[in-house]
Amino acid sequence: MILTHRNRRSAGDVLFQVMVTALCVLIFLIVAYPLYFVVIASVSDQSLVSTGQVTLYPKHISFFGYQEIFKDARIWTGYKNTIIYTVLGTAVNLLFTLPAAYVLSRKEFRARRFIMFAFVVTLFFNGGLIPTYLLMKQLHLTNSMWVFIIPFSVNVYNLIIARSFFEHSIPKELHEAASMDGCSHFTFFVKIALPLSKAVVSVIALYYLVAHWNDFFTGLIYIQSNSLQPLQIVLRDILLSNQVFSSGAGSGGAAGGYAQQYADQVKYAVIIVSTLPILIVYPFIQKYFEKGVMIGSVKG
Repeated sequence: MILTHRNRRSAGDVLFQVMVTALCVLIFLIVAYPLYFVVIASVSDQSLVSTGQVTLYPKHISFFGYQEIFKDARIWTGYKNTIIYTVLGTAVNLLFTLPAAYVLSRKEFRARRFIMFAFVVTLFFNGGLIPTYLLMKQLHLTNSMWVFIIPFSVNVYNLIIARSFFEHSIPKELHEAASMDGCSHFTFFVKIALPLSKAVVSVIALYYLVAHWNDFFTGLIYIQSNSLQPLQIVLRDILLSNQVFSSGAGSGGAAGGYAQQYADQVKYAVIIVSTLPILIVYPFIQKYFEKGVMIGSVKG
């Protein structure tokens, strides 16, 4: 009887695992297929894509979209600028966010509630576009690389995540033991708190990195010099120029349709060029990201 009962439980466990695996595979396909489709559509004949004939593999392969993008010399300048803004901006973000989060997590810091309230207010209220532009102009940040870095040194949402981690995940007994040995707050933060916070640091760094890489609005509003434009603005200009070309050729009958097909191919290629570097970076910090996204979850 005991053996039969164990066999039944085992069969139920196997069925459960099969169902969970099937559900995970289904979710993965739902998420991954659109990305895969963009890749194959970027090298396929757009007439076949628009009629739904491209589903699992590319047809009539053509790299016209990528050729149009990479033959423009501005693309390399855009890549260089965006890499600089992303790396330097993320470093500055972490330099300001992590120490501020640690200080605001210390209960002995009496002003932490008021300062945290002042930070949170900025989540709901801001000066608006025109006052912000005038402020950037008075600070001489317009048409400068620093406009991508200094005004966005701290993201309040990321600050709250880091503060919650330092407050709830770093045992207070650890700080008490370190302080008894003469350890200052700065030493404790650098030598103990940060090494124990790889998960939250990786998550926040990824959030900042993606935000800087995808930053389009800042370059559009505050940058006039072509030598300072980020990648997103350069890709937008290339995309618009191809759309104008296809619209201008539209009066030419078959030529217009031909031009529109290749303009659509450029659209898919732009998506790949703009997102591929981030997709390459993510696997290297995935293990920390999985831990970090659980910060604040219910434990029991």
